[in-house]
Amino acid sequence: MRKFTLLTILSAVCLTLTSCGGGSHEADSAGTSRTTLPTETTILPDITEITVTETTAAASTAKTSRSGKTTRTGADSGASTAASSAASAATTVSTARSIQTQGGGVTVPTASTRQSTQRTSASTHSTASTLSADPETTTAPITQKTTTQTVTQPPVIPHTIEERLAAMTLQEKAAQMMMGSAVSEADALAAAQNNVGAICLFAGAFSGKTAEEVREMTATLQAAAKTPLLLSVDEEGGTVNRVSLNWRLRGTPFRSPYAIFNEGGMNAVVSDVQEKASLLLSLGINVNLGPVCDVPLSSSNYIYSRSFGMDAALTSEYISAVIPEMSATHLGSVLKHFPGYGGSIDTHKYMAYDERSYDEFASRDLLPFAAGIAAGADAVMVSHNIVTCMDANAPASLSPEVHRVLREELGFTGVIMTDDLGMGAILQYSGGQDPAVAAVLAGNDIVTYANYGTSVPAIVSAVESGIISETQIDESVLRILAWKESLGLL
Repeated sequence: MRKFTLLTILSAVCLTLTSCGGGSHEADSAGTSRTTLPTETTILPDITEITVTETTAAASTAKTSRSGKTTRTGADSGASTAASSAASAATTVSTARSIQTQGGGVTVPTASTRQSTQRTSASTHSTASTLSADPETTTAPITQKTTTQTVTQPPVIPHTIEERLAAMTLQEKAAQMMMGSAVSEADALAAAQNNVGAICLFAGAFSGKTAEEVREMTATLQAAAKTPLLLSVDEEGGTVNRVSLNWRLRGTPFRSPYAIFNEGGMNAVVSDVQEKASLLLSLGINVNLGPVCDVPLSSSNYIYSRSFGMDAALTSEYISAVIPEMSATHLGSVLKHFPGYGGSIDTHKYMAYDERSYDEFASRDLLPFAAGIAAGADAVMVSHNIVTCMDANAPASLSPEVHRVLREELGFTGVIMTDDLGMGAILQYSGGQDPAVAAVLAGNDIVTYANYGTSVPAIVSAVESGIISETQIDESVLRILAWKESLGLL
C-alpha cells in the first residue's frame, strides 16, 4: 500500500505559489498577511522545478491476537478500514496530482479542490491514527521516495513592437532592414529562411502557378521567417505587372491606371485599385510597390508609360484617391520614385542626372508625393537619379540631403526604402563599401537588394565599428515593425 504525505505536498505548493506570484498576497483588516489561491487555473511562468515526496508503506501489516496467532491484513485479507484508507489516499493523491505540466507552465488546483484535498487528507490521517493506536497492530517500516519533476517554461512572447525590438539581436535587426529580390520561389524561400524583413517577388515566382499554389507559397514563406514578412510585388498595371501576367491568376494583365482613367474616369481607377488589392491579399501578398508618383516632362521620357500623365495636379488627385483605398484593405502602399524621375533616363543601366531647380521640383515633382503622404501612404521608395539641386554628388537613394528633404520638408514619418541597389547606376557611388551600408547611412529604413547575405554582416560590422549608430538601426526597425503591425502581420 502507498500513502502520500499530502499536507506536505500542499504546503510546498502553497509556498511555491507565494514566492512565484501564483496567488494574491494581501493584508486583512487586522494587518495579518494572508495569501489567497486563485479561483481559476493559473499559469506560473517562473516555476522551473517542483518536488513531490511520496511515502510507500509495506505491502501488509501484521496483527498478533491474544491467542498468539498472527493474522495478515492489507493485501492478503479484507481489512476494509485499511483498504478504504488506501483508496482515499489514492483519490486524494489523484486530486493533488492535478499539479501537472500544461501549456509549458504549471496548472494550480482551484481553492475548492484544495479544500477537498485537505478534508480527504484529514480522513486518511484519522484512519491511520486508529490503526496505529491498536497495541496489537504492528505496521511495517515506511520507506520514503523523492521524485523531482522538471517543468519546461514557455518562451516569453513579445506583444509590442518595442518588446520585439528589444528581443532582437543586432544581426536580426539588420536583416529586418533588407528586402530580398526574388525572381523564383527558391530565391524567396532562401530570403525568408535568412530572416529578411521583406521580399520583392518578381513574375518568375508566380509563373505557371494556380491561386492555391501561390497561397501555399506565401504561407510557406511566412512560416519560414522568424518575424512576419512584408511580401511585395510591382503590380502597377500597364507595362509593369508581376502577378496578373499569369492568366491562371487573372484572365488579363492589369491595365495602366492612366488608360483606365481616360476611359472611365477616377471612379474606374478606384475600382481597379480595389480589385487589385483584393487579388493580391487573397494570394498572401501584403504590399504593392505603388502607386507611381513620377511626373514626366514629355511623352518620350522613360517613365511616361508608367505614369499618370504629365499633369502634376491630376497625378496628385490620382494618388489622393488610391492611397485611402489601399489603406482600407490593409494592403501596404509605396510612393515612388522620390524625388521624381521627371525626364531622367532609365537608371537600371546608367546614371541619370536632373539639373532642374529646386523650385521646379517643389512646384511639380514633389506635389504627388506630398498628396500621398497627406493621404496616409505607408512608405516611399527613393530613386537612383542624381538631382543636382539637392545633391550633385550622390544618387538620391544614397543622399542624406534627399532623405532630409523627404523627412523635414515633406514631413514624412513612415518607412523609406531604396529602389533595387542591384541597378547598374548605383554600384559606382557606394564609396568602396557595401551599397547597403551607404544606403543606411543616407537614411533608408529598408534596403532592396538581392545580396542580403553579404549586406547584413556589412551593416552589423558598420554598427560595431561605430560607422552607423545602433540608435539609427533601432529607429528604422521600429518603423518597419509599426508598418507590419498596421497591416495586421503582428
